[in-house]
Amino acid sequence: MFELPRYKKPDFSDPKYVNAPDAAWEEVASDGVAPENYHSTSMYPEYFKINGIWTLAEESRMDSSVVLRDNGRLDVVENRNLKKGDKVILGRTENGEEGIYLHSAGFESPDETESDQFVFRQGRSRETSFARDYDRLFELLKYEKEHGNILWVMGPAFSFDADARRAMQAMVENGYVDGLMAGNALATHDLEGSMFHTALGQDIYTQKSHPNGHYNHLDVINRVRKSGSIAQFVDDYNIDNGIMYSCVKHDIPFVLTGSIRDDGPLPEVIGDAYAGQTAMRGMVKKATTVICLATMLHTIATGNMTPSYRVLEDGTVRPVFLYTVDADEFVVNKLLDRGSLAATTIVTNVQDFIMIVAKGLGIL
Repeated sequence: MFELPRYKKPDFSDPKYVNAPDAAWEEVASDGVAPENYHSTSMYPEYFKINGIWTLAEESRMDSSVVLRDNGRLDVVENRNLKKGDKVILGRTENGEEGIYLHSAGFESPDETESDQFVFRQGRSRETSFARDYDRLFELLKYEKEHGNILWVMGPAFSFDADARRAMQAMVENGYVDGLMAGNALATHDLEGSMFHTALGQDIYTQKSHPNGHYNHLDVINRVRKSGSIAQFVDDYNIDNGIMYSCVKHDIPFVLTGSIRDDGPLPEVIGDAYAGQTAMRGMVKKATTVICLATMLHTIATGNMTPSYRVLEDGTVRPVFLYTVDADEFVVNKLLDRGSLAATTIVTNVQDFIMIVAKGLGIL
């Protein structure tokens, strides 16, 4: 039976916290410009002493400022979104000296500490055993299906394999997907697979090239644009399979963000990078488990805006689980420094990964 790790709050009765000063703040003088010596946030729970009380910033992300509202609430705001008059917390130390405390060990268990100082394979590579990681993921997903919010961040590799598309569709249909973030390519080639059974003109099962197949994804983009939306395209052309199809039919929200190399793009693709980041953060704020698959830039972006914790409506602090899966060791190791509980990395191709997960959950 899966159990969430329990959060251990700092002991603020310790004299060093009792005697610590209130956190200092300064008003923003110009929109989008933080005052000098602003405090920049991390992925960890951070407390700020306000009017003698240590207060947790509830919705955090990395590399942002903390704004003290008139009602005492602490909001974590990207510097570009600061407004003139916002009261921004100041301080560059994080152990209480300036009324700021970063709590990095809230979910740690003493029995997880490695006693042997010489251990082989401390990194994550193709040779790592991932059996335990998969078993934990199966149990986590079953728990999150009932109690959490599962966000998938996907690269286009899924679109190029018939089994991967089928497995991901099954994940949606069985309640293991609460949100999807991707780029133009994932959606385009998935819809190409739905309409033509190809991706970039190659059959997604046999890998044989279709005559004039290089037109297929362009024709799909053109037709979706004619329909006006992906949902209308699904109806107009009687699409009955695929990842985007299942998201539409099961009302799963998705955010598609563009890049300079996109064809089209599809109507829903957000071309403004900062508008796309804002839309992505809106989805991340709801997530309790985030799974990033075969997309380095989306993975790094998502990791930067995903905290290691979430504060529930009843005030409970729980962990946010972050998985990153890629065939390239460099990509998965980019997020290893987030902390062992918050980030789990698996080195494999995502087609194999999603088939193992779907079969492990008993939905294929």
